[in-house]
Amino acid sequence: MTGLDLYDAAASAGAGTVIRRYSTSFGLASRLLSRRIRPRIADVYALVRVADEIVDGPAEQAGFDAAQRRSELDALEARTERALQIGFSGDLIVHAFARTAREHGIGVELTRPFFASMRTDLHRREFSPEQARDYVYGSAEVIGLMCLRIFEAGRTRTAQQERILTAGARSLGRAFQRVNFLRDWAADTGQLHRVYLPEAAAGLDGPARDAVVASIRCDLAEADAAIPLLDPGARPAVQAARDLFGELTDRLARTDPQRLRRDRIRVPAPRKAALLLRAATRRSRA
Repeated sequence: MTGLDLYDAAASAGAGTVIRRYSTSFGLASRLLSRRIRPRIADVYALVRVADEIVDGPAEQAGFDAAQRRSELDALEARTERALQIGFSGDLIVHAFARTAREHGIGVELTRPFFASMRTDLHRREFSPEQARDYVYGSAEVIGLMCLRIFEAGRTRTAQQERILTAGARSLGRAFQRVNFLRDWAADTGQLHRVYLPEAAAGLDGPARDAVVASIRCDLAEADAAIPLLDPGARPAVQAARDLFGELTDRLARTDPQRLRRDRIRVPAPRKAALLLRAATRRSRA
């Protein structure tokens, strides 16, 4: 093992620690990924999580104001772009991401929209429909596209299959993000003073909730068309994540808006376990 091999391994180990510490549903589902894919997805997740923690959470708790957090985020993006160019970073999380990105054709066409959306959180409190679309593209859809490039490494597709897979990756990312917006309504509006859902700009009531749920279900349906085409090493994990968020969507649809404005709705652990077991069983039969 060379010194670079050791450094690569340490970087990926750090990324793996991030996903284990921070993620719940996504982290559980990722355990169903193949050995080739799992660490590469962790490399992506870790960079995304660090950026999110700069914008909201630890950086603010450390006393950083919005301008300082913007500076930290800009510096993270600069380190990321440099690492994408040269293949190395003194920042272990950035190094892990860049190595995976370079191996799978992930470039600034996906990282720049992501960082742009992260910067938006530092100043915008309400979103028009167009602003919300742009924000969700950068904060969620591009993550789906990054994952897809990892899943599809070495595979040959027809143009039609590529269109279905690309649309599915974007739709699933979009659905996951909008589920999060609805689930986290109380914290987003009460603590962060943000309203991400244009449908609920005037308040989260029954019709607004139903409109959001309907759009989520449309996105999940589009993703459902793509999942059967995925590499067998990725398909069970993606299906498990889709099923977990589908279950959460159903629970949000049944929850009184007054409670949504106050509480964070969750899928009980036994139900999560059942969904994951079902996905794992599918993998064993594949």
